[in-house]
Formats: sequence, structure tokens, C-alpha cells
Amino acid sequence: MDKSSQNQDTEAALNYHESTKHSEQSLRANVHFLDGENKPLPFKIYRGVESVPLIRDPKVLDSSTPTTLEAISMPVSKVSNEDSGENIPDLATLSQVLFLAAGISKEKRYPGGEVYFRAYSNTGALYHIDLYLVTQDLPDLPAGVYQFGPHDFALHRLRTGDYRGVLVEASGAHLRIARAPLILVSASTYWRNAWKYQARAYRHCFWDGGTLHANLLAIAAAKALQPNIVMGFSDAAVEALLGLDPAHEGALTLVTLGRSIQAPPAAPPMLGLKLETEPLSRSEIDYPPIRLMHAASSLASGNEAAAWRGNNPPQGGSVPASGLVQPLRPSADAELPQDSLASVIRRRGSTRAFDRACSISFEELSTVLDRATRGIPADFIAPPSATLLDLYLIVNAVDDLVSGTYYYRRVDRALELLTAGDFRRESGRLGLSQQLPADAAVNVYCLSSLLPILKRFGNRGYRAVQLEGGITGGRMYLAAYAQHFGATGLTFFDDEVTEFFSPHAAGKAVMFLVALGHPDLVRIGRQFS
Repeated sequence: MDKSSQNQDTEAALNYHESTKHSEQSLRANVHFLDGENKPLPFKIYRGVESVPLIRDPKVLDSSTPTTLEAISMPVSKVSNEDSGENIPDLATLSQVLFLAAGISKEKRYPGGEVYFRAYSNTGALYHIDLYLVTQDLPDLPAGVYQFGPHDFALHRLRTGDYRGVLVEASGAHLRIARAPLILVSASTYWRNAWKYQARAYRHCFWDGGTLHANLLAIAAAKALQPNIVMGFSDAAVEALLGLDPAHEGALTLVTLGRSIQAPPAAPPMLGLKLETEPLSRSEIDYPPIRLMHAASSLASGNEAAAWRGNNPPQGGSVPASGLVQPLRPSADAELPQDSLASVIRRRGSTRAFDRACSISFEELSTVLDRATRGIPADFIAPPSATLLDLYLIVNAVDDLVSGTYYYRRVDRALELLTAGDFRRESGRLGLSQQLPADAAVNVYCLSSLLPILKRFGNRGYRAVQLEGGITGGRMYLAAYAQHFGATGLTFFDDEVTEFFSPHAAGKAVMFLVALGHPDLVRIGRQFS
């Protein structure tokens, strides 16, 4: 008989969300300070394991990628039992996918040391997400379980042999898992983010995992690998396969890549992994709410995982508009910038200052919204065009669009004006009283009706909606940089955002915030001079 999980006791997710909200009072009461001498390593480094170098050649890493705006909006592919043919990635393809998803894209020296920036946006540049590979024999990589090391751009072998059968069982025989020659598993080492963000770091597992997955889905789709995110799996089985320590780490997602015509063999006997890693820091502070939330949103078996996935409660419904509705006006394909995905990912960063005197066009904003919301291939979104999110905007400086607050009518591909006016001061206040959102041309808030999501998916629905917020935000990053302006992800005063957009947003919870606009190059230069 299958063990039962805590997933349906949704008070856990509600309590965690409430306890990790930012407010003026919570910030004043928080005596946390950043101990620079105890800052954790941004990498998980194994001792004494065999490494397989990936291909560093720039001709390989930057080869044949489509335009960014095409890559982030490719149609979601379908797979059935009747599909035939194989698509097995080789090491060159795998090198490019891993580099553009999570590799080191640039290095910068600061007075406090050196920072290795990754291909995706990450809260605090702390990079707590790791990728693992579970593979059959690939053309130039033996079957095994590997960890991707961005620090040395290599794969580190944790197990030898084909263990995909473990993931087939853990996922309840998910068809994509059963047909994939390669499955990527993402996981978080909590302390690497909690050092700065404390218990709120569990939200960041999916914010930062989401921006990583935005890159991953784009490059994998561009390589015809038909990526698909699977969040329905038995956590204990996957974490045991990878040798994760449940007190400090947690598995987040499975992502299938490629297609094999043969089902995985039965997995070899799975012994416990006792692999040494470099210490992250001098000492570690435990934040029990992270562990409790991960445990409460875990699934106990493959059968539970199979029952978990399916149609989601609709968001962004077709409630009649009460204000002026402005259809999106995205640029025609022929007029779009032709910057390749590889070049944009290499160029992308988080904008540190916006020029409030410089607007963006309505066509540019429309293109961001249109391309970032065309569907996510995931087992918690069905059909793929559905969503768990509602998008709200504060528009400060967009040509041909009245400044004010808006609701994105996703089905209609239109913006509904809620209130006209100048809300720059409020933008700054909602974004933790920072200057960045006040100066931005637009702030896009991802909100969600959390109660029906938890009713449908249990506590694990909290993971799913946070991940969708991160993926949507990551796509907005890429769409902005592809059009030669900037973006940054920001945190927020939770309840104040909901109150600001109410009554329209009454009862909704904030999942993600992205600010868009042109960088203020003079101020940015001063910051780093």
C-alpha cells in the first residue's frame, strides 16, 4: 500500500506564505544581517568523483540558435505512444543546453571579491540551483547519473548505469519520462540562498528555478528536444537517486529532453550515495519553515504523482471588462530584432538603474507580454495555453499607452485599464521602497488565486505557481533584452500589492515582480566605478 503524504493539508502552504510575507513591520522586526565571512560557496563541488569535460568551444556554445523572441514562444509539442523516431542529444548539444541554461556567462571583480554570473537571473546572485542528469547511453556519454558543475564546466559522475527507470517509477510512469533518453533534475541547496533571504528562500527555489527553466525551455525547444517539465514525482525516490540530503537540499523539477524509441531498462540496484562535497561556509543557520514546506508539498509515491497531475483551475477568466480595453500590438515577425538566443543570454543581466526619462513603445511592451505568455510545457498546466497566473501592470512610461494600472486579459491578448494616473511613487513603495521600480517604465506583477490552486493540487500547487511566475519572469527578461532594453526581478510588500490592485485583485497572492525599462547607463557606471 502506498504511503500517504501531507500534500492535501494545505494549511501548510498558507501558513508558510503568510509567515514569509514582507511588510513594513516584518522588515523592522528582522534583525538579520549579512555575515560576509560566512557567505556560502555558489557551487556544489564534489570531492573525488570522476568528471567528464563538456565542450567549451564558443563555436559550439553559440552555434545555430534561433532569435530569442522565436525561441521563448515556440509551440508546445505533444508526444503520444504512437510517435516514432529518436532524437538523442550528443555532448555538443548537451554542452550548449547546459551553458545557455545555467552556465557562467560573465565574471566581474568587485571590492569584495569576484562574482561568477550565470546565464539566468538569480536572487542575490547566490545561485543555489543545481542541475543533475539521468541518462541512457548517449553518443559520447555513458549512461549514468551526473551533476553539472558550472565552476569547471564538466559533468560529475555520481552513479554508473541507466537509472531512468527510477524516474519512470517515481513519476507514476509519465509518458515523457518513459520516452526520454535524458532527464534533467533541478534541486536547491537551501543555505546558499537562505544566508541572505532566510525562510523566504523556499519561494526563491522556484523563482530562481523558474528563470533558469525559461532559458532551458528556450534552448531545448530550439534544439528540437521537446522539453517538458514534470513536477509530479515521488520526492524521496528522486532525492535518494541524486544523493541529496533532505535536511539541506530538495528536488524541484524533472525536465525531459529528446526522445528514445526504447523504454528504460529496470534500474540497477540503488545503493545509498555517500559523496563528500566542499563545505559551503564556516557554519549554517537552519530555517525550519523551508524544510517543513518542502516536506508538506512532497509526494509519497509514483501513484500519487500520477493522480496529482492534470487540468488546472483556470486563471485570467473572461470576466467582462469594466474599463478601457487596449488590444496588444506586438511587432510583426519581420520587424522584430534578430538577436540570437545565445547572444541575448550572454548579454542579459539584471538592470541596476532605470532611466525614467526614457520610455518604451507599446509595441515593445506588447511583444514582451505576447511572447512570455504563450504557454509552458508542464504537467501542472493543461492545456499548455492555460495558466495559474494573473498579470497586473503599473505603466509609467509607455508610448501610446495611458499611464496607470492595468490587468492583462490573457485570453483576449489585451490590457484592461483599471485606473489612470501617475503611480511612480506607489511603484517604488510596493517594490520594498526601492528606486528601481519607481524609475522603471513598467512593473509587471504575477498574482494568483491561491486557494483554488491548493484545492486542486495540494501544497505542491504552491511550488507550481511560484515556478510559473519565475518562468514567466525569465521570459520577460529575455524578451526585454532581445529588444535592447532592460529588466530586473524585484521583491515586494505582499499584501500592499494585493491591496493596491484591489478590488480587482482581492484575495490574490503575489508570486513574482519584473520591472522593465531602459538602463540609466550613467548611474550604473557610478555604481560600479
